[in-house]
This record gives sequence, C-alpha cells and structure tokens, in this order.
Amino acid sequence: MGKGRKRGRRVLLIVLAIVVLFPIAGVLIVAVVPPPPTLLMLRQAVRGEGVDYQWRGLNRISPNLVNAAIAAEDARFCSHHGFDMDAIQKALDHNAEGGRIRGGSTISQQTAKNVFLWPGRDWVRKGLEAGYTVLIEAVWSKRRIMEVYLNVVEWAPGVYGAQAASRHWFGKDAADLSPREAARLAAILPAPRRYEAADPGPYVRRRAARVQAAMGAVRNQGLNACVVGRG
Repeated sequence: MGKGRKRGRRVLLIVLAIVVLFPIAGVLIVAVVPPPPTLLMLRQAVRGEGVDYQWRGLNRISPNLVNAAIAAEDARFCSHHGFDMDAIQKALDHNAEGGRIRGGSTISQQTAKNVFLWPGRDWVRKGLEAGYTVLIEAVWSKRRIMEVYLNVVEWAPGVYGAQAASRHWFGKDAADLSPREAARLAAILPAPRRYEAADPGPYVRRRAARVQAAMGAVRNQGLNACVVGRG
C-alpha cells in the first residue's frame, strides 16, 4: 500500500474518531458542569438581542415547575428512554390530517437539541438530535436531564432558564414559584416569543388551567419520581 493511501486512511480514522468522540465528550462534560451558552443564545447575541441566562441547580427550582414541565411537555418522561413512540405516532397522525403541525419531542429530545444543536427542522439536525438523545439518556440521570432542560429552555425573547423566567415574568426566584405560576410558564413553552405568562390571554389561561390540573396527576401517580425522588 502506498504512503499516500496510508496517510489518507490515517486522516480518515482521525476524522471518524473526532466525529464520534466529540459528541461523547460534550455529553460527559455537561453531565457535571452547566452547559455553555447555546447556539440559539449565541445567534441572538450576534444579532444584537439581549440574552438573560441564569443557571440554577434543580434544588433551587420549585418542584412545581418540574411537575408543570412533565404535565405539559412529556408525561412519560420518567418511563421512556428518550423517545415516546406513542406521542410520535399521535403527532404523525395529527399532522397527516392537516392543520397546525404538532411535535412529538420528549424533554430529552428538546434538551439534546437546545444544548448541542442549532435551531431548525432539517433532517440532518433531527438525526443528530436522535443521536444526542441516546447519549444523554445513557450518560445522564433523568434528574440531570430535567435540570439542564429547565435551565436552557427559552421562556421569553432572550430569556433562558427557570430563574431568568421567574424573575422576568413574576419578579421572584425560581424556588418560589407557585403551582399557578409554574403552570403558566409551562403553558407558554410552545411559543415563548408569542405568549405571556404574567398577563396571559385566553389561550394561555386555558392551557395553564389544564396543565395545573394535570400537575395533580403527575404528583399523585408518581410521574415525577425519577426527578423528585433519587432519579
């Protein structure tokens, strides 16, 4: 085999190693330290938009917000391994009928997308999202996934994480959120740049009422056990 071919194989192996090891290294790092600003945050900063990002450990975030997130976004969070196939199938059936597009992403998938990837709906990003979801489910605890999710999700234009959102909308710390306030924060997650949590319109009020009612089932049925328990 010629030297050129050997060199080419060596370069290819190095590239493949980087492609495989880089995501693993990122997931391992964020398992123990807060993630850096996400690509969405950086994009907004480049555009001159403000970015309010305040990390808070899960023990400094009200359990009400954990329950609200599970109730609104991913009722099977503690029982699936990153993908809720029933929710995906329901979303596909709904979208096939026309009307507003509905997603079937779990909290794990949303966390993978928000922390490691860029905004968008292209198939390359969706494929990488699936890979990162498998990785974080394998490496992180459910409690850590929820902690990171609540700290990087956008809750208003340029407002990221539970603490910044709580201060922005209610003038209080995330640890002090009431069930009603937590339900309102969860209710605006589908479109945090369109809706308001502090002075909501009819749609958010109705959705928040449903979320708050579902929070009771989350508590009573132990749907939050992987987070509020030992996880």
